[in-house]
Amino acid sequence: MYSKTETIDDGERKKRQGAERNELEIRYERYRGILKNLTLMSDVFMRNVFKERECTEYVLQVIMGRKDMKITDQVLQKDYKNLQGRSAILDCVAQDGDGRQFDVEIQQDTEGASPKRARYHSGLMDMNTLKNGEDFDRLPETYVIFITRDDVLGYDLPIYHIERKIKEVEGAFQDEAYIIYVNSGKQEDTELGRLMHDFHCKDAEKMNSEILARRVCELKETQEGVEFMCREMDAIYHEGEIHGEKRGRIEGREEKAKEMAHSLASMGMPAEQIAEAAKVSVNLVKKWLSGSRKAAE
Repeated sequence: MYSKTETIDDGERKKRQGAERNELEIRYERYRGILKNLTLMSDVFMRNVFKERECTEYVLQVIMGRKDMKITDQVLQKDYKNLQGRSAILDCVAQDGDGRQFDVEIQQDTEGASPKRARYHSGLMDMNTLKNGEDFDRLPETYVIFITRDDVLGYDLPIYHIERKIKEVEGAFQDEAYIIYVNSGKQEDTELGRLMHDFHCKDAEKMNSEILARRVCELKETQEGVEFMCREMDAIYHEGEIHGEKRGRIEGREEKAKEMAHSLASMGMPAEQIAEAAKVSVNLVKKWLSGSRKAAE
């Protein structure tokens, strides 16, 4: 026979569980509304579109101008370690059939796509490629690709190819480490321009690429896809609530919190709620998001 105390505890537990379910349902309903407005320029949505390797392959084919490119392997949100200093989580690291490696990054703000950040990403790829004792000549050809919201480099071009040169002879240095910036604001009537249109498109029916449209439709318009995306968005929010204080005690807290803030903003979350999840001030969140149109003030 249960004691009075046990009955009260059981009732309180059920009450809390009911409240938690109700809160989750409310959040999921809000996520469904947010999902309709997400595009490939949103980190959380892009990652899930790219889980379909065919989508990554198509994007790289267009950017690289190589229809025959085949992606043999890819990792999303790969944590590249630097044992001597700062590590970084790269959005999408892929490898093609010829052994070339690609880091594809979506960047909403200028600071996040600075030339020195591109340089650091390139170095991290190299540091995490060779095994102990392997010859440097075994380093693969690498490409760090930033798809940016604005024209970060400022020359009003749709795409920029950066490689090292020997100044005295104007010849290529041939280290096979390349950086590419794609200006998604340029949506001209070219294959690249149409791809950039698709990166900003909310509606699968209005996309140019059948490959991307099919995946976007799956995530936005099927019950399975919508429920999956709701869980993904809730995981980001929950991670912020649970780990915000822990992040405050480790190196690189601000960068991690900033990245999370942009992810939550891409979901349409107000700055006040982002600040609460990241355990930082509202003013700091607004500063981080000041150059981003994703923030929902």
